[in-house]
Amino acid sequence: MSARFDRIAVAGLLGATGVAGLLFAPVFGWKSLLVPVLVVVLIGYGCVELTAKFPKLAPSRPLLVALLGLLGLIETVLNSTTLAFLPTGESVRAVARGFTEGWQLTLQSTWPARPVPEQLLFVPLSVLLAVVLGLELILRLKKPLVALVPSLLVAGLAQAYQALTGVTAVAAALGYALPAGLLLWTGRRTSPVSRAPGGPRFSWRMTGSAVWPALSTVVALVAGAVALAAFDPAGRAPLTLKDAQAAPPPRSRLGNPLDEIAQRLGRPDDEVFRYRSDTPVDQWRLIVLNGFDGANWLADSRLRRLGAGLDGAPDGAAGAAELRVRGLAGPWLPSHADLTGVDGLIPLVDQSAGTLMMDSPSSGPERAYRLSWSSPEVDLGAGEVDARAPGGLGGLGTVPPEVEQVAKDAVRGLRPTFQSALQLERFLSKNYQVAVDKEDLPTGHGWPQLRHFLLESKRGTSEQFAAAYVVLARMSGIPARLVVGFRGSAETDGGMKVVRNRDVLAWPEVAVTGAGWVALDPTATAGKSGQEQGGPGKAVARARAQLPAEQELRPPQLPPGTPPDAPEDQSADAGADWWWLALGTAIVLFGLAWLFGVPVAKVVRTRRRRRRSGAEGVLGAWDEIRDRLRAHGVPFRIGMTPRDLAESAGSLAGDGIREPVARLAKVLDVTLWSGVPVGDGAVRRAWQEVGEVRKGLATRPFAARVLAALEPRTLLPFKE
Repeated sequence: MSARFDRIAVAGLLGATGVAGLLFAPVFGWKSLLVPVLVVVLIGYGCVELTAKFPKLAPSRPLLVALLGLLGLIETVLNSTTLAFLPTGESVRAVARGFTEGWQLTLQSTWPARPVPEQLLFVPLSVLLAVVLGLELILRLKKPLVALVPSLLVAGLAQAYQALTGVTAVAAALGYALPAGLLLWTGRRTSPVSRAPGGPRFSWRMTGSAVWPALSTVVALVAGAVALAAFDPAGRAPLTLKDAQAAPPPRSRLGNPLDEIAQRLGRPDDEVFRYRSDTPVDQWRLIVLNGFDGANWLADSRLRRLGAGLDGAPDGAAGAAELRVRGLAGPWLPSHADLTGVDGLIPLVDQSAGTLMMDSPSSGPERAYRLSWSSPEVDLGAGEVDARAPGGLGGLGTVPPEVEQVAKDAVRGLRPTFQSALQLERFLSKNYQVAVDKEDLPTGHGWPQLRHFLLESKRGTSEQFAAAYVVLARMSGIPARLVVGFRGSAETDGGMKVVRNRDVLAWPEVAVTGAGWVALDPTATAGKSGQEQGGPGKAVARARAQLPAEQELRPPQLPPGTPPDAPEDQSADAGADWWWLALGTAIVLFGLAWLFGVPVAKVVRTRRRRRRSGAEGVLGAWDEIRDRLRAHGVPFRIGMTPRDLAESAGSLAGDGIREPVARLAKVLDVTLWSGVPVGDGAVRRAWQEVGEVRKGLATRPFAARVLAALEPRTLLPFKE
């Protein structure tokens, strides 16, 4: 390789590797990644120039790139761990943590993840490893296509973390394809054997065969990005590595806040926390429980470390609050359903429930932090429940037979809708009494306690009300879950609202299509607290006011014409899905036909030619050599003799191809012009030369051999 070729190839390789590292932008944001990735790329190029100027350093180039790259990352990402710009033991430990744990910590975090060194470092370290391997593959082995493999692995890892879609995916594919195509183009040089004395060894003409690798790379990457972005017949997001990872539970002892309700109500004046908010808050949630086995309520929490923020409702009402927590011993923290961010601590979060937990025990008597949220404008619409909501129709354990009749009476034969959910809420609030005597408070939430509450005592705390509501709702086909927390407070002290044990509350939430999880209150105490209601609470209050009296309730009827129209809509949607499915199948089949069909067709054609005898067998050998050389880019025109083709083909592999073709020319001359019958010996000699040509072509670069195997034009009849 010439010096010029080295620079172009190295620039293309490093550019492609840098772009591969920046594909992690959806995870950390491109601003956090740009500097460390750029540092690794520039250090890699600088080391190549250094070893080119001082060849004695070339054997140590991998070590030089790795050490200087690590030093550059320490100075940029871990600058706070250095002493007078020199790495310390803490710097080394941080690099080790970033390499061994960073990838997993990032998968356990919400995205965009916090760009802290222990999580961010694994990306530039992966780029550094790809740079070290890629440089050695291109500079020592002279294999451009193989040298791209490390960068492709980094790009694949980035897509496994968060796959790009749409225009962003196309732009990323082009960004990678341009430097990668430049690298492959530099590898498609020609080296003619016949040259004038002192003439140049290599020719840098841009031919069709030189452009083909770059063009095919661009087309393949762009087509793949578009296909993955647009074709999703299942309507689901692509599977990512994040789906298989979750943060481990807190190290502190876990209890169930549902078990503590009666205990808290027994000490109603104890302060739990205080807050200052810019919008009204109806409830502060601690835990969401959606699993029930007949005795215990369980939280199906999927915890993650809270990253830079969460996505709230796009057009929702923003809110924020400052909280100071004192009276909570467990790891749960007061939170908001539509959480978007937390400042002051880095907790674990269950995004689907909007709940927070401390990752480690508190080091002091008080925890202070700031919450932000974005509550959507709740539109209950037609009031259809969402039966597909995760956990909404969970288990019920063994239901006592007599409770089934209570469920039927409660909803008065209504089908599962938000109206029937409100009717169930009204049924419990009218026919059951909230216990207020702190000396004799009911406890428990399993079927024995719920049966006693529903059929006998008809008296309970919010613990029994909420648990009974959820089981009756699920029995009626209404998706519901149980939430434990505190109601908003009207008591103020020092400019902050004070939440005490008396404000503890368990409430049910019902899944409504288009509105998400909607909180209800079968105890009917929410409106008596004196606390102004927020947007979701006001929407539910309006729906309650519009609920007809029990004697006026009728099972709702579908609008006329709905049954005939629904199948048509479904068939139209199915037709659209089948159109995309057919298009995607055609693209996949075309790709498979090209990748596997073309090489198989060539093997079959070779075997058919090899079975010929006599003059046809010798001519078959000639056709085989001609087509193989054409696939490798050797020009052929009608009228060219085998000797002409031998000279043209010599530029590919020198005498390894020229001499077998020349020997075949002699056999062909005897076959065509001697008039002597052609025996099996001549056919064997002709096909022996084919084998020699194959050996000569095997010395060509791997990329050239792959492209030749996939060249479909040689399967067509030859034309001028």
